[in-house]
Amino acid sequence: MSEEMREEMEQNTETGTEDIYQVYMEELAVIPPCTEEENRELLKRVKAGDREAKKRLVEGNLKKALFFIQDYLNRGVPMADLIQEASMELMELADEGFQEGFEKLLESRIHVRMEEVIREQKAEMDLEEEMLARVNVLQEVSKRMAEELGREASLKELAERMKMTEEDVREIMKMTMDALKLSELNRSLQD
Repeated sequence: MSEEMREEMEQNTETGTEDIYQVYMEELAVIPPCTEEENRELLKRVKAGDREAKKRLVEGNLKKALFFIQDYLNRGVPMADLIQEASMELMELADEGFQEGFEKLLESRIHVRMEEVIREQKAEMDLEEEMLARVNVLQEVSKRMAEELGREASLKELAERMKMTEEDVREIMKMTMDALKLSELNRSLQD
């Protein structure tokens, strides 16, 4: 992906995923797609170490690779990430030099990679939600204990009340502080 295309995609993120995808596909329209016969010939040259053949193979199949990601749009992964993953899969396959069934193998591998990326993104989001919930619970417990005790609760007291280790409570506190620092930094950058 050219730097110009990447910048245009990033600038257009507010316009919607479909628009970004369409702009990218229009950019690729100027690159003639590879035919099956050309793919076979290019793959032979790639195996022999021809870098220009690999470049043409990747560029000539990018539109096909991106066609395969359409089913994964709007599923929680940014468009730029999907395009990057599809491009990487295409480059890896080109490096491997499989000559038979190149296009079918490309489609299969892109589908597998897209599913992995979406699973990873969901797991990351679930973890973030879980950590946010823990932070909220710690804040609430800490507030209640301060009211009950007439002072701030100690780390040990918080850990006992939350049925966690002191180290776990310390980690949650650290995440809270990091989030506050990031929030303050963002505010100062906006001013």
